[in-house]
Amino acid sequence: MLCANDNGEGGIFALYSVICRHAKFCLLPNQQAADEEISTYHSVGYSYRNVVSSRFKKFVEGHKKMKTALLVLVLFGAAVFITIAIFTPAISILSSVEGLQVRAKNLHHGMLVIIALFLLIGLFVLQHYGMHRVAFIFAPIVILWLLSIAFVGIYNIIKWNPRVYQALSPYYIYKFFGETGKDGWISLGGILLCITGTEVIFAGLGHFTASSIRVAFSFVVYPCLVLQYMGQAAFLSQNFSSVSTSFHSSIPDSLFWPVTVMATLAAIVASQAVVSATFSIAKQCHALGCFPRIKIVHKSKWVHRQTYVPEINWALMILCLAVTVGSQDTIHLGNAYGIACITGIFVTTCLTSMIIDFVWHKNLLVALLYFSFFGIIEIIFVSSSCMRIPKGGWVPLVLSAVFMSVMYVWHYGSRKKYLYDLHNKASMKWILTLGSDLGIVRIPGIGLVYTELASGVPAMFSQFITDLPTFYQVVVFICVKTVPIPYVSQKERYLIGRIGPKPYKMYRCIVRYGYKDVHENDDYDFENAIVMSVAEFIQLEAEGGGTLDGSVDGRLAVVRSSENFGKRFMMSESDGNKESSSWSYPASGSSSRSAALQKLKSMYELESPEFCNRRRIQLKLLDTTYKDSRVKEEILELLEAKDAGVAYVIGHSHIKAKWNATFWKRLLINVFLSFLRKNCRSPSVGLNIPHISLIEVGMNYYL
Repeated sequence: MLCANDNGEGGIFALYSVICRHAKFCLLPNQQAADEEISTYHSVGYSYRNVVSSRFKKFVEGHKKMKTALLVLVLFGAAVFITIAIFTPAISILSSVEGLQVRAKNLHHGMLVIIALFLLIGLFVLQHYGMHRVAFIFAPIVILWLLSIAFVGIYNIIKWNPRVYQALSPYYIYKFFGETGKDGWISLGGILLCITGTEVIFAGLGHFTASSIRVAFSFVVYPCLVLQYMGQAAFLSQNFSSVSTSFHSSIPDSLFWPVTVMATLAAIVASQAVVSATFSIAKQCHALGCFPRIKIVHKSKWVHRQTYVPEINWALMILCLAVTVGSQDTIHLGNAYGIACITGIFVTTCLTSMIIDFVWHKNLLVALLYFSFFGIIEIIFVSSSCMRIPKGGWVPLVLSAVFMSVMYVWHYGSRKKYLYDLHNKASMKWILTLGSDLGIVRIPGIGLVYTELASGVPAMFSQFITDLPTFYQVVVFICVKTVPIPYVSQKERYLIGRIGPKPYKMYRCIVRYGYKDVHENDDYDFENAIVMSVAEFIQLEAEGGGTLDGSVDGRLAVVRSSENFGKRFMMSESDGNKESSSWSYPASGSSSRSAALQKLKSMYELESPEFCNRRRIQLKLLDTTYKDSRVKEEILELLEAKDAGVAYVIGHSHIKAKWNATFWKRLLINVFLSFLRKNCRSPSVGLNIPHISLIEVGMNYYL
């Protein structure tokens, strides 16, 4: 499984992204041919453009229902993983504190549940403040835990049954099922709990290398686990009455409390890893348009690549506490946990089989052999786990169905909305008939118009200039999109182009992120990046002999790959309201603001300390010689517009189903999708748009 990664990243969506890049399965909007030129788009060993596609691949590519079925499978796998994050902390922490009853016989079970609840609350509260404060002790805890269980295992082997090593022989597997029959098959649902956690290791592959995981597992984790299980088997061979508390009962008296404390700490560390991986899964779902808008927090002082999602954290905490109180014991939690884990593993096996055929271009028979070997084993475990559905196993299935429904409804609505925008975008012919001033009053400043369209002019813009016939001197259409790769380098992030002739001063900027990239939090950095990218495009266009008429969308260029990017400007920084002394550019546009607007801005700055304390980076054009004076004039006009002010224009959409839509479609859009949209974050939060500069344009969508 570690070989089936996406540029070093693992997990359900990593596998899906690899498949989508090498086969026409992707249902994501905004995909362009230019995206395939990103350096990490075709991984080493995966790019076989001239290889003849298999018949099965062509069959899936030619049927939209098969693509939808694949997406549903992926969403179900992601939903199962979220469910695992609910049960892992519950069963891990509750089972670790249950050992207290071995020594404290009079301790009521309800008190153990209360202790587990307090530990769970502490776990999720700690997520809120960032695990970077205590992350340095995670590795020592895990190492000490593994060594301690190995030592306890060796102790029990020597003391109770040194001949237990014979149980390593596969003969006893045959003998076990021969004697137990159906009961042995049912017991597989419990044996399954010995291997839970492997799917989390694969999901967190990006934090480690595949080689480090192989070495750590083969030479540390696996031997310690085998020794511990052998020790428990040796202990039970002489103390079968202690089967329900075999682990804690087998600990030597002198080591009981240290090992119990280590067990609790190791359970917290394992739970934290699963919760952190769930944040990553939710972020990937959101980036690929399959999850409602959420707030994603990342701070540079945190662990590299670590993110925090407040909504997911508190929802997991509530559900985790609920299942702990509802089940009251680890038996019912184990039944639910086992079904969730084996289901997620089976989904991963299905996707890996597709990668063998579609991406690695192996013979279809090889993919079938892989699926047959691992898939049949997993199906046997799944069938055994299904016997536990009435005993608590139904809970993860219900939760997974709910999470999957939420993700699919959001994806369905987002895709329909994009197709509506694509169908109703403004005609370039109409834009050109308006003239360079667009038939409106052009005021100083830059208007950043956000749209999901990677080409064309959105209907939102045409509606705005029709209802309010005035707009900014420079217009930049911003399309923030996710490419199905983990990360996009800064040099390849911005695609810049021109819309219409040069006098129109209309540009297009496509900002490309990977599904694991963290968006910029500083809007001033983003504004300067946009301005510098547009200025670089103007220069590259002149050097490349770009046409002056630009009747439609012009060519797009990856401007940051230029050697001279950013060298034509001097950057000066000021803190808060203190203007930098190195800034001497004439702010001619600022005088156009009315006294009322300037007073409102001053009041906002006084009421918002964080606004005053932000870094303010200003740009000044250096005395560079230009072959064409018009290029310098256009860049100076761009800087002058930026100095006058930058406004962010986004659509405030209201979605309804068409009057003649079917009952189920109206129920899905008018009820479920509407509920999700009303109870999630606004688009401006996800895009980090400052409220003082935000303009929302109302739009009605009839899907």
